[in-house]
This record gives sequence, C-alpha cells and structure tokens, in this order.
Amino acid sequence: MNTKAADRPEVLHVEFSDLRAALRGGWRDFITAPHYGLFFACFYVVGGWLIWWAVTAKGQIWWTLPASAGFPILGPFIACGMYEISRRLEAGEALDRRQIFTVIFRQKDRQIPSMAAVIVVFFLFWNFLAHMIFALFLGNATMTNVSSSLAVFLTPEGLLMLAVGTAVGAVFATLLFALTVVSLPMLLEREVDFVTAMLTSFAVVTESPVVMLSWGALIGVLLFVGMLPGFLGLFVVLPLLGHATWHLYRHAIAWELPE
Repeated sequence: MNTKAADRPEVLHVEFSDLRAALRGGWRDFITAPHYGLFFACFYVVGGWLIWWAVTAKGQIWWTLPASAGFPILGPFIACGMYEISRRLEAGEALDRRQIFTVIFRQKDRQIPSMAAVIVVFFLFWNFLAHMIFALFLGNATMTNVSSSLAVFLTPEGLLMLAVGTAVGAVFATLLFALTVVSLPMLLEREVDFVTAMLTSFAVVTESPVVMLSWGALIGVLLFVGMLPGFLGLFVVLPLLGHATWHLYRHAIAWELPE
C-alpha cells in the first residue's frame, strides 16, 4: 500500500464510460472473491432483518434508532474490506484473509474513525431534523402506531411532511455522498487527513456533477432494489457497489509525486 503523505491528489474528469468500467470492475472483483463480499454484506442484511423485526413484530420503533446508528459506525470499516480486496486484485497480490482483516483492524489508528464520526454526526442531525419536521406538520395530529396504520401520512399534513422530509433528506444524502464517494478508498490507500479526503471527494463531484450525481442516484436505486426481497439482494448489491467504488476512485483521482 502506497502511504506517501506528500503526494497530491489530482481530480480528473469522470465520464459515464468510467461508471460502466467501474461497475464491470466491481462485478469482476465480486465474482473473483465472492465469499468476502457475502461476509461483509451479511452485517447489513442481518441488521435489516433485526430492524424490520423490531418495527413489525414488536412495534418498538424506538429501537430502530440505536440499531440504525450501527450502520454509519461500521460502514466505513466494512467498506474498507472490499476496497482492500479490489486493491489487492488490481496489484496482483494474494487475498490473504488474515492480512485483509488486519488492514481493516488497523484503520482504527488512522483517519477512517474520523470519517465514521462525520457520518454519525450527519445521521444524528438528520434524525433530529426528521423529528422536527414530523412535529412541525403532525405535532397536533392524533398519534397512531405507524407500524399498524399509515393513515396519518395520507392526510394533507402527512403528505406535505413526506414531501418536505424527502427534499431535506435528499439534500443531506447528496452532501454526504459528495464528501464520502472517493474519500474512503483514498484514506485506505494513502496517509492523508480526512479533511483533505473529504474536500477532494467534494471536488470530484463538482468537477463532474452530472456523472457523479447519476452515480449517487444509481446507488440509491440499487440499494432500494436490493432491500425489496427481504434485504437478500444486498448480498449482491453491496459487494458490487463496494468494489465498483474502488474502481471509480481510480478513474476520478490521480496522484502526483512532489516536485
């Protein structure tokens, strides 16, 4: 792994052909070492089952918040596992299980935890805003258990709340996507600070906004489709996107040696 801290990232223009190449590379990496992708995806699939069980079987909606908080905490570390696999396949290195998990464990002493903290702050702030939006539009409505009745959302106030909440959530999701789309693989590969990584990631999106926002939309669609059949589709979607993100990072960033 190249860890020169003095290297400077150069932001490249990304084309739709780069997205297709990234997806092809991601699929190739997944079928080359599928057991790793299935293992990492298992955390999300099981977590999705637990949240669904809490909401539908027990009606304990309050339990979903701490459970959901685990995803932004673990997500960057799990993603690093797939980035490391793609990096090793690209470099022609052996996929040694011990070395791969050691790389993931070592991230606790680098910049990945700082990125995880940023993601958690976004997650918590969005939950705070979501509660505020709910209270603003439905605070005076008769409260119902949304796990058994969705009628409250079909009122004019409920529909307006969903529209505003979706718009605000889209802004948050876009900003978080822009800050993390290439920063996480960058932090795995290079010894750079997380602020530099986020700014570089944001620059990638602003350099090729149509292509990169299309990539973000594709991620959203694939994740939604993957969750439909009992979250089982995530066993394929998550490894594919994880490996493809590494390849997109390669298309979006070039490194210059210091003069």
